[in-house]
Amino acid sequence: PAPAETEAGQPAAPPPGAACEPPSKALPHSPTAPGGQQLEKWSCGRMSASSDPVVIVAAARTAIGSFNGALAAVPVRDLGSAVIKEVLKRAAVAPEEVSEVIFGHVLAAGCGQNPVRQASMDAGIPYSVPAWSCQMVCGSGLKAVCLAAQSIGIGDSSIVVAGGMESMSKAPHLIHLRAGVKMGEMPLVDSILCDGLTDAFHNYHMGMTAENVAKKWQVSREDQDKYAVLSQNRTESAQKAGYFDKEIIPIFVSSRKGLTEVKTDEFPRHGSNIEGVSKLKPYFLTDGTGTVTPANASGINDGAAAVVLMKKSEAANRGLTPLAQIVSWSQVGVEPSIMGTGPIPAIKQAVAKAGWSLEDVDVFEINEAFAALSVAITKELGLNPEKVNIQGGAIALGHPLGASGCRILVTLLHTMERKGGHRGVAALCIGGGMGIAMCVQRG
Repeated sequence: PAPAETEAGQPAAPPPGAACEPPSKALPHSPTAPGGQQLEKWSCGRMSASSDPVVIVAAARTAIGSFNGALAAVPVRDLGSAVIKEVLKRAAVAPEEVSEVIFGHVLAAGCGQNPVRQASMDAGIPYSVPAWSCQMVCGSGLKAVCLAAQSIGIGDSSIVVAGGMESMSKAPHLIHLRAGVKMGEMPLVDSILCDGLTDAFHNYHMGMTAENVAKKWQVSREDQDKYAVLSQNRTESAQKAGYFDKEIIPIFVSSRKGLTEVKTDEFPRHGSNIEGVSKLKPYFLTDGTGTVTPANASGINDGAAAVVLMKKSEAANRGLTPLAQIVSWSQVGVEPSIMGTGPIPAIKQAVAKAGWSLEDVDVFEINEAFAALSVAITKELGLNPEKVNIQGGAIALGHPLGASGCRILVTLLHTMERKGGHRGVAALCIGGGMGIAMCVQRG
């Protein structure tokens, strides 16, 4: 993501350079090695062989707020509790019937002990129900759903609420004073940069990994800008058509003027065009070779998303029609310097585990961390662009780190319901060099 906004209304990237401590040891592989050859380990889950698969019976999200925007004053526990309450309502599940709550959450500094537990109990779920967070950076929200499916699949749980939440606007600046400061200045460290947007192995911003991918996969500045404008235009059309309305729940924000209802994604730039986008200068490489700009990157945002999972038989007993069943998932490792290519092997593995071909998939939701990555993934996999992020993606909607994995799943489920799609794939790249993907099926 590129985390602030310029006067032109586009998100502005943070200053490049060291944001955290330098890496303590060298990587086992060269950062220049081809992305397709850097798969180190992968693990997959497959649910389709089960006669009683895990299904998703409810899915909802908040609107996505801009950095220091409409949701900036809302604590992350409140964002989380709001979506938990809503999906339980939609699934007609009583809070005491929940077995477990699992949420992705990345920027937890200063949020208090176990923010997911806070959100769970604020939503009325009893203290007897465990609630916890998982941290897989951008993939956290989708990984939480994988963990929920595993828990149900092996019989540990019967009903799980899974999702993700993030308030990047409330992420604090940090300073280490345990040993005291005897002389001189002590700099503040931005926890967004340090814990969310800086590669821990090369000590540079995620934007540099996008530049690496652009170079290796020969993605031009023009390609990236065209993709960014397409994302913005698709989101604008979807908003005007009301396609997001069913998946978004309202959040009421207190102010001196009273309560304000937030129910529309705040980050999209309506009227985006190639002329305006092409005027922005590359941010991360300023030597004349750069291609990544604030306009063709995702943003820093606030939001939450959640789903309710149970066995298909449990849904039938309750008279619920599932939105989809979880067929398979995959998580992979790639070289950190080209982390944005993680979805390439992840999607291949998940689709293979499902017993599908890529051509069998009706809709793909692939997180748009940077346009360079989206173009490279689509090109490498040979995907039909008309099936990928058909309502726009994170370049337009925004990228609240811990929430995005579940957000794209929620959008995928509602898109498939609206269009009548049968098979869908949700996938994300992950900082540090990973990818995650999930296959879902309707009917």
